[in-house]
Amino acid sequence: MISRFEEINRLFEELDSALNRKISMFMIGGGVLLFYGLKPATKDIDIVVNTNEEFLECEKALKKMGFQTKLPDSDYKHFNLSQIFTRNDFRIDLFNKTVCKGFSLSSSMAKRALKEVSLANITLSLCSLEDIFLFKTMTEREGDLSDCIALAKIGINWESILEELKQQIKQSGNNIWITWVAERLEILQERGIVMPIMAKIAELVEKYYSDLEHKKQN
Repeated sequence: MISRFEEINRLFEELDSALNRKISMFMIGGGVLLFYGLKPATKDIDIVVNTNEEFLECEKALKKMGFQTKLPDSDYKHFNLSQIFTRNDFRIDLFNKTVCKGFSLSSSMAKRALKEVSLANITLSLCSLEDIFLFKTMTEREGDLSDCIALAKIGINWESILEELKQQIKQSGNNIWITWVAERLEILQERGIVMPIMAKIAELVEKYYSDLEHKKQN
């Protein structure tokens, strides 16, 4: 487990030295919550890169650093998790732009992100808490539900989340993930979290199923 963000900083300094080109990286998940003091520790570092070339370069550098690869487990069955890298207490989940069935790092997410580390080869940006919330609604891990509850309680911009969902649907070729998001939000609602966008989410889900039925008939 990683209990201090400084440990992540040191890891990226090591990775920076192993790289042969500049790479823009975006952190999602527990590492960001650790940075904001919303989580005491995290077991993995979730990173998204924008291009296949960046992914391959990062993969090569991590292997050079002694990281081993492993297959994703069932908790990530909805995810387009390109690769998992492990070394001692560190686990890096590396995504090649698309995170979940067409749901990908968008230009609006990049604009909302906070730039935290700028090294010789690495520019590391931390995705916004709203986008972390969204990504965490797409897993089946109980711990991610707990993180979503913590984020909701400190106050997040629900309209920003709704607008991102709408934009992702427009650009996605397969938006089945909206049903997974809705299921997780319903669980959060049952646990007492008030989300003013639930009616709009229901409309998006209804449209998904309506469009699906229309395709079947044609």
